[in-house]
Amino acid sequence: VDDPLAPAREHLAQVGALFGLGAVARRVLLVALLAEVHPSGHLLCGLLSGDDGPARPTAALALELAGASVVDPLVRALVAVDGPTARAGLLRVDAEEPFPARRLRLPDRVTARLLGSDVPPRLVEAVLREAEPVDVDGTGEVAAALITGEPLVWVHAPTGAAGTALATAACRAVDLECLVADLERLPAGPGAPPDEASVARVVRALVLEAGLSGVVLVLAGAHLAGPLLGELDAVVPVLAVGRTPWDPHWALALPPAVTAPRLRQEERAAQWYRVVGPEATTREVLTLRLTPEEITAVGRRAEADAERSGRATTSDDVRRAARRMGASHAPRVRANGAPATLDDLVLPAHTRREVERLIGWARDRDEVLALGDLHGKGGKGTGIAALFSGSPGTGKTLAAHVVADALGMDLFQVDLSSVVDKYIGETEKNLERVFTQAEALNAVLFFDEADSLFGSRSSVNDARDRYANQEVSYLLQRMEAAEGITVLATNLRGNLDPAFARRLHFMVHFPDPDEPTRRLLWEHHLAQLPGTDPDDPVDTAFLAGSLEVAGGDIRNIVLAAAYDAVAQRRAVGMRDLRAATVREMTKLGRRTGDPRWTEVTNR
Repeated sequence: VDDPLAPAREHLAQVGALFGLGAVARRVLLVALLAEVHPSGHLLCGLLSGDDGPARPTAALALELAGASVVDPLVRALVAVDGPTARAGLLRVDAEEPFPARRLRLPDRVTARLLGSDVPPRLVEAVLREAEPVDVDGTGEVAAALITGEPLVWVHAPTGAAGTALATAACRAVDLECLVADLERLPAGPGAPPDEASVARVVRALVLEAGLSGVVLVLAGAHLAGPLLGELDAVVPVLAVGRTPWDPHWALALPPAVTAPRLRQEERAAQWYRVVGPEATTREVLTLRLTPEEITAVGRRAEADAERSGRATTSDDVRRAARRMGASHAPRVRANGAPATLDDLVLPAHTRREVERLIGWARDRDEVLALGDLHGKGGKGTGIAALFSGSPGTGKTLAAHVVADALGMDLFQVDLSSVVDKYIGETEKNLERVFTQAEALNAVLFFDEADSLFGSRSSVNDARDRYANQEVSYLLQRMEAAEGITVLATNLRGNLDPAFARRLHFMVHFPDPDEPTRRLLWEHHLAQLPGTDPDDPVDTAFLAGSLEVAGGDIRNIVLAAAYDAVAQRRAVGMRDLRAATVREMTKLGRRTGDPRWTEVTNR
């Protein structure tokens, strides 16, 4: 008689050895498997369990066929709802019936593994990623933890740090295979984490998959799993890589913890050489603060784009792909439209130089950090903070876009007045949420209209003053601990608290444009048009000399003139700019004081 379980016995021996199963537990799994693999076995399990037809085996039947007593407490624990086989994910037990009548069922993945399948379920495949091992600082510590049999190791990987690469390199160092998964690949709403139920379901499936394969589980995005990490019951080591430090509330036992570094420039260069070659690995590409996994994804996308166009991969391909990698659907992130460049900024020479210096600092930050702890210790971050001050329309917001685009990052724009809350303690929570989200997205954090909170701390006359000062103090501390690039915009430079000034690396003033600058602004915005009306020529010298307006106002005037001209199916002329100027000045509640303007409008 053919043995329907013959193909599974060898695989059961392997699984039993991996999970440390005894003889009784293995026989129980065989009985449960019988109902899954053979129609006659399904029928037989039902009849022997007292059913009228096919059914899964009961606990009493499985233990009897396994040669064990149903009253033995140690044996009963094997098939308990919270017993070792159930906690390991090898067996599912129906808890609704009395113990002898409880039904036993093998999960589909366990059945497939016992039949010889190594294909993970789609739930697991959706979060798997390739291993990209890079031997960085901390690799030896994690490898030592694996050698000594630590069940869980926490790798703190701030944004841009090579945490997953460190973990996989540690596995390679001790000749252990690993399964690499990323919980941040789970679907989630804009700016929101995946729901807890989905995270729990995937983590259990990953732990089971790693156990069935006998490999180390490298779990990126582990901060999303949080308290689950203390109750994994994994039979293989778990290297948990998270954006936050380990929270002691997650488990009573403290795991060994390592902080992953960002790639040094030479390490980053080696990764880019490997993926896109030396020609595309320019200085601008090396400033992209990406992880090894992100470098591989961006490099492959850049190469595919270049190949489709029939040319070699360039640094521009890489930067475009990197921007797509960093793009987010978060409502505050500005990632659409053509990139802004320094050529789009029409500023006095000294202001432009300061913006260029800010971009240079951000590009060279990793090289400077490699020299030593120049940013300071005691909780100080490695971020860069800048203040842009000036009247509305002088180019502060555009300059922030230029900084972000020059670095291949998105702009996370926040109106600070929407963050300040009247309820005590809520402002600090809102600020922390903003900083955390911007750092997670690797975006330039831009606080617009910063005057609402960045004023001088006042004397304490009542409870509200005391809590307002606490909000300012918290913001000062959070800015100092930030790892990203923060840009503050204010219309009132004199309203700045001196304590803020000490924490700012740049204070860039955007002055109201003088006449030569205004002429350049008019020419720059008019140059965006395909042409102007030759029969009604535009006099930029007159416009610059007679209208004391900012660049934002000039942009609005040119835009309104373009709409008027398109409505008339003709090119923009001076008459369109005159009409648009009148409307814009009325909107601003201003009048032109230059007599030449009155003469022109009366013609």
